[in-house]
Amino acid sequence: MTTPKHQIRARYTESTVTVYQAYSPELGLPAARDGRFPDAWKRDRMTWIKPSFLWMMYRCGWGAKPGQEVVLGLEIAREGFEWALRNACLSSHTRGLHADQASWQRELKRSPARVQWDPERDLRLRALPHRSLQLGLSGEAVRRYADEWTVSVEDVTPLAREVQGAVAAGELEKAARLVPAERPYPTEGLELGHLVA
Repeated sequence: MTTPKHQIRARYTESTVTVYQAYSPELGLPAARDGRFPDAWKRDRMTWIKPSFLWMMYRCGWGAKPGQEVVLGLEIAREGFEWALRNACLSSHTRGLHADQASWQRELKRSPARVQWDPERDLRLRALPHRSLQLGLSGEAVRRYADEWTVSVEDVTPLAREVQGAVAAGELEKAARLVPAERPYPTEGLELGHLVA
C-alpha cells in the first residue's frame, strides 16, 4: 500500500500522542528528570515538535549535534495536539491554497501554530517520497504545550544511540524493531485541508 504524500504518523494512545524534541543537556536533562520544562526554557519563543522519531534523528544527528544532545519523547494530550492543528497555518505561502502572499502573512501572524511538511526519513536517514509533520508552536500554543498538554517527558537519547548503533552495524531488522511504532494518526473531523500544500 502506498503511503500518502501528507500523512501524520505518530505513536499515540486514546488520550496522548508522543512528539520529539532535542535540547542541550542544560534544558533536556531537567525536563526529563522533572517531567516538565525548566524555568530556563523560553515560553516566548517558537518551539517545533515532531511526531516522527526518525525525522527527529535526522534533525538532531542521533543526538550528536551541538545543543541537541538530549532527545526527548514527550507525551502530550491529543486534545492539545489537535487544538494546535486546528489553529495552525502552513509555514510557507502556497499558491492556489492562499489567495495571495499578503493573506497568508496575515494568517501566519494570527495563528498560534504552523505546519511544515518535510521528507520523512528511513533508518539510514535518507529522504523518503512522503512527508513528515513538523508542528511549530508560538504564543498561546507554547504556553499550553508546556503547562497544560505535557503528560510525561522521557529521555530517549539511549534509544537513539541504540538504534544508530544497530544501523551502523548493518542490523537493520533490529534497528526497525527498536524504533517506536508509529501509525497513521486519525484526522477525521479535524478538517486539515488548509494544511496540505
